[in-house]
Amino acid sequence: MVSIDQEKCIGCGLCVADCFPNDLIMKDEKAVATNKTCIKCGHCIAICPVNAASISDYDMTEVKEYDAKTFEVPPENLLNFIKFRRSVRKFKDQPIEKEKIQQIIEAGRFTPTGSNRQPVSYIVVQDEIKNLTGLGLEGLNRLGKNILDDTTNKNPLFRFYAKRWMKMYEDYLKNPELPTNLFFNARAIVLVVSDSSIDGGLAASSMELMTSAQGLGMFFSGFFVRAANGNPKIKSFLGIDDSKEVIACLVMGYPDAKYQRTVPRKKAEVSWL
Repeated sequence: MVSIDQEKCIGCGLCVADCFPNDLIMKDEKAVATNKTCIKCGHCIAICPVNAASISDYDMTEVKEYDAKTFEVPPENLLNFIKFRRSVRKFKDQPIEKEKIQQIIEAGRFTPTGSNRQPVSYIVVQDEIKNLTGLGLEGLNRLGKNILDDTTNKNPLFRFYAKRWMKMYEDYLKNPELPTNLFFNARAIVLVVSDSSIDGGLAASSMELMTSAQGLGMFFSGFFVRAANGNPKIKSFLGIDDSKEVIACLVMGYPDAKYQRTVPRKKAEVSWL
């Protein structure tokens, strides 16, 4: 519930003007929360010049005052940072500190969500990577067989991946102890789970940036996402209920490759209206 400290409030009306769901009103020259349409987005907390707003559902000690030195990122640096990141699939045999994974999840937690529902959760897999590998490859093998058995599916890319998944599973069965092309030799798997692909995808994007900022390498495993969704065996192993899906799979570790420069991309297709 939102509350406005009436003793602190100076009646400037900034929070009322910035309240998108129109839950805040002015009464007797003070801001008041009706708590009827509030989505607990925290804009009132962020904009108040005298720190009079609070939300009882949250830990208010998390709130930080704006400081340009620690909050601002030069746009040129940010763009270069994005351009330089690479999908990493070669990892060192080095454990990832728990604090770094927690910060990566924090980046996801503070990513915006539709109507501020915050419907995103996270699963960190470290000790069970071996078991998850087996389940994932088993699921991909089944998908591959289904694609090849479907005579109406003539898509050459689908059929290429179907054969690749089946070969990956075959190689895994021969020697389950060796790294596979599903997770390679990663030291942690972080799964982004949600009932919203947009909210989960946005969170995963923020998490990728934080992963790179931590000096870690990662790649998004679309293979595992495809294997997991609609697969009761994998979802049961992960404790995911039927209302949610694995939106993104971040496979990470300390990179065992050093990149020297950015790479080119196709020109952006842009329409200016």
